[in-house]
Amino acid sequence: MLNFNICRTFIILVCVIGSNGRTIQTHNNLLSSRSLFDEKNKEHWKIQAQWTLRTKLDTQLNTQVAKNVILFLGDGMSIPTLAATRVYIGRKYGRTGEELKLSFESFPFTGLAKTYCVDHNVADSACSGTAYLSGVKANSGTVGVSAAVKRGDCKGQQDPHNTVTGLMDWAQRAGKSTGIVTTTRVTHASPAAAYAHSAERKWEADADLTEQGRSCEDIASQLVRGRVGSHIDVVFGGGRKNFYSQKDKDSNGNLGYRNDGRNLIREWIINKQSKGATPTYIENRRDLLNLDKRAYNSVLGLFASDHMPYNLEAEANNPTLSEMTQKAIEILSQNKNGYFLFVEGGRIDTAHHETKARKALDETAELAKAVEAAMRMVDPANTLIVVTSDHSHTMSYSGYSKRGSDILGLVNAKFNGSDNLPYSTLSYANGPGYKPHSDFRRHNLVLDDMNDLNYTFPSLVPMPRETHGGEDVAVFAKGPWAHLFSGNYEQNFIPHAIAYAACIGPGLTKCSL
Repeated sequence: MLNFNICRTFIILVCVIGSNGRTIQTHNNLLSSRSLFDEKNKEHWKIQAQWTLRTKLDTQLNTQVAKNVILFLGDGMSIPTLAATRVYIGRKYGRTGEELKLSFESFPFTGLAKTYCVDHNVADSACSGTAYLSGVKANSGTVGVSAAVKRGDCKGQQDPHNTVTGLMDWAQRAGKSTGIVTTTRVTHASPAAAYAHSAERKWEADADLTEQGRSCEDIASQLVRGRVGSHIDVVFGGGRKNFYSQKDKDSNGNLGYRNDGRNLIREWIINKQSKGATPTYIENRRDLLNLDKRAYNSVLGLFASDHMPYNLEAEANNPTLSEMTQKAIEILSQNKNGYFLFVEGGRIDTAHHETKARKALDETAELAKAVEAAMRMVDPANTLIVVTSDHSHTMSYSGYSKRGSDILGLVNAKFNGSDNLPYSTLSYANGPGYKPHSDFRRHNLVLDDMNDLNYTFPSLVPMPRETHGGEDVAVFAKGPWAHLFSGNYEQNFIPHAIAYAACIGPGLTKCSL
């Protein structure tokens, strides 16, 4: 790995420099640091390419069993998001940014996954979550059920022939510990697809159930009572309100959201104790960091009433994605049979929906940090790490700005539009960032404060929420059988490949050969 210490470890500098900071000897010629980083010197590019070639030639295929698996999911982390985040991070540390790599972009194997739902050509997080966690494609808006169930079909949800399980269930049956970490509500579509069966992703609490869904169990209840949900060992994220009654308040004075009067947190503790576990419940960063992994083998951490705050708006007692990931690994690693951990950087998606590109890029950087933190803790010989996204967004990265330009600013003036007005390097096809025209002229972005944390980047079509995009998403893999993730494939292939590597699930595995 080619680490660039100034830019910290969650980004990688694509250049021929060793981890000790010394230049690399090539063809018996020592190049100075100055010439090494001189992009105008043709040798710079030759050496860079040769180094990449040698790295690939030296890559050995790992065909051992994956004792541990960590699946990282950047919700809405499109390829343009990755490219823009490199520049966003680079500028923070005095680099132009384009030449950098996020931590997981240095993984030896990369593929592309097709994300469409059975009924829609552009996926939502529910149908895509069902695909990459269970191995079955589904209809938009549904989690943990096959495409035989239409959205909102409670009767279809209750038919056991229509329910599907996947990696979480398969790992538990193999005796592994399991965990979920997310920056969204733990009942949100992506994490819910790991343990719940719901014809409607919005049925997170009983108060969300429509008239047609009254007889169906809500997602929060399934996390506590469900066959798969009740056996998950570590759950970290937001969404505390879905576990409290509307008559009760949490430690921060926020009222719960449930109509049935149940306190699911209390039920979770009692249920875990009845199974012989030693559970604990936590609500803040201090409790997370002070948690003794030897004292508890089941931990529920709900750190916000709703989604967790954006990293750029977080307070001192809000844990980061990296901190939650590290603590989850510490706890799960105590199982000699290994573990399966699902980690979601969920607020990349919500920021894109708001066309708040600054927040989206920062949340992507946080995911890269979490991946780097995990890599420092695990044994790469027996741990498979896969990083991917569920779907893309409509954000584009365009123009002909000079290197080093602010990725969150305007394209260089010489490339203004034909109306002689500027445009932003990042923009959206639709969303709340639509800027109304005046006097038949496009809105002048020079008048905007684009440094505002909550600035909504320009969009072409006015909509209250920006939509997802339909293009393929990247898949990065490192560890046992990581080479299976090369090429282009359906999104639902991902859990089948993971199961093969880890010898779990009912399908073909390395151990069944």
